Amino acid sequence: MEAAKNRKTALVTGGSRGIGRAICVELAAAGYDVVINYRSDEAGARQTLAEVEAAGAAGEICRFDVRDGAAAEQAVADIGARVGGIAVLVNNAGVVADGLFLMMSREKWQSVIDTSLGGFYNLTRPVLETMIPKRAGAIVSISSAASLMANRGQANYSAAKAGINAASRAIAAEVARLGIRVNVVAPGLIETDMIAAAPKEQIKSLIPMARIGRPEEVARVVRFLCSDDASYITGQVISVNGGMF
Repeated sequence: MEAAKNRKTALVTGGSRGIGRAICVELAAAGYDVVINYRSDEAGARQTLAEVEAAGAAGEICRFDVRDGAAAEQAVADIGARVGGIAVLVNNAGVVADGLFLMMSREKWQSVIDTSLGGFYNLTRPVLETMIPKRAGAIVSISSAASLMANRGQANYSAAKAGINAASRAIAAEVARLGIRVNVVAPGLIETDMIAAAPKEQIKSLIPMARIGRPEEVARVVRFLCSDDASYITGQVISVNGGMF
């Protein structure tokens, strides 16, 4: 992807499907060129790229594992060298490995923490380093309703996402005077592969709006938080959950 004149670049982790794909397309439609990170689903990433380009933006796919700090730092450096810097970072990559805590293996615990919370650190720190000299930038991380309410069987996921909430608030306070905004979006039940096997009719009865959300509804909030319309919003966790709580 060549650096485009008068256009800003967004890096979205976990952009090959679901909420990540919707965010990539929404940011493309809003005028950003988009770097689509993925770990293994190249076909999905290429589909996202096609949708980004159809929205009128330039894009590229970028394969690395967000758990690998060295790979993340190298990717940030390479992207910056090509396009002149990252204006927007969206930390979306995450995994689930559900199970009751007493029966949860260390491997299940660590895999979720390393991807969601470790990935947040691995991308946010080097991207912040590039934003600070420019005194501009927006970072939005995707958390979860599970970070704000009890959800049996998701102690690892809840811990990782709650960590993102707290870290984002602290970082927002640190960099607010430098023109950088840091926020979180916490989706509720959204129609993605992650809930494909869930009892959807039963779930709907727990949601005041009586329906499951769409990835695009999350993506629009992310787009807003990245825009100048949100110029006085930082350190916030915005729930997108149909009124669940």
